[in-house]
Amino acid sequence: MSHHLDSPIARQDPRLDITDLYVFRGERGTVFVTNHSHSLAGEDIPRGLHPEGRYEFKIDGNGDAVEELTYRFTFSDADADGTQGYRLRRLAGPEARDAFAAGTVIAEGRTGEIVELADGGRTWVGKAGDPFWIEPDVLHAVGHAFQDGTTVDLSSWNPAEAKNLFAGHTVYSIVLEIADEELLPVAGESHRIGVWGLASLATDAGGWRPVNRAGLPMIHPLFTQFNEDLGDRLNENAPADDVQTHGKLLTDMVAGVVRAYGTAENPEAYARTVVDRILPNVLPYTVGTAAAYGFAGWNGRSLSDNAPDVMFSFAANTPVTLGIGKESVTAKPSSVFPYVPSVS
Repeated sequence: MSHHLDSPIARQDPRLDITDLYVFRGERGTVFVTNHSHSLAGEDIPRGLHPEGRYEFKIDGNGDAVEELTYRFTFSDADADGTQGYRLRRLAGPEARDAFAAGTVIAEGRTGEIVELADGGRTWVGKAGDPFWIEPDVLHAVGHAFQDGTTVDLSSWNPAEAKNLFAGHTVYSIVLEIADEELLPVAGESHRIGVWGLASLATDAGGWRPVNRAGLPMIHPLFTQFNEDLGDRLNENAPADDVQTHGKLLTDMVAGVVRAYGTAENPEAYARTVVDRILPNVLPYTVGTAAAYGFAGWNGRSLSDNAPDVMFSFAANTPVTLGIGKESVTAKPSSVFPYVPSVS
């Protein structure tokens, strides 16, 4: 999994779980996608988006892991047919990081319908196929290695029997396409932005509790499969605090695996290099370019990038492969808006 049901608090209500974040070039501009409410959690629980939650795309334009721009979605209760109304607000400058700022309403719509934005962008929210793939035996072996400080034990795994745990499953996607003219003033001369998704739940005291945060793919599968307390803690703080809050622990975990493999003369130094790249946990993207999350570099993330092989191999400093790829996804992404896999 990328972030599927990644922590105890996220599993309490999977509507607030962010399974994946994607950022890529669309037909009109930059596309932001978060997926939620995975069918793996069960069809006999509420699906869709939480009416007491909010879902945000956070955008940093100067590399300090602090947002200068926020796009915030809120949802109504579902109708009898499962349709939900929603409202999209844009918050810029200091408002972007203010939990209580009102921002500006830029769209209102209903799930399953395309909504056009005044700036030339558009949005769509609805049920979609899950474009992500994972092999459960490899997944768990990687989790054990980083928890225990060992090599990835695949001695009893048969690659010929590799399977996609998420084949045939569905999610609820939030898709937002923003025109370049809206993003470039934030991105600056480099056109470089950092992006993360945040799902929060209203509290009885009138505040907002962060439930799930997603930036780079595969962070939770690497470090929290067998440390659920860490799974919650990685979702609680802001990205700007990641290094101070989690840096040492993640460095120790990476060093343990690299030491077990013997693939670096100085495992601690290699581990610091890894953690320096994955924290703050923000997905980098250059506006106007083709997204690619691969071995050669990380620039956004398309709906078909092989993030598991990339991240597992990078963190372990040795090749780790799932034995499956995008061919194992049953519902395929599209090249036209809203891009996510359609389901009947």
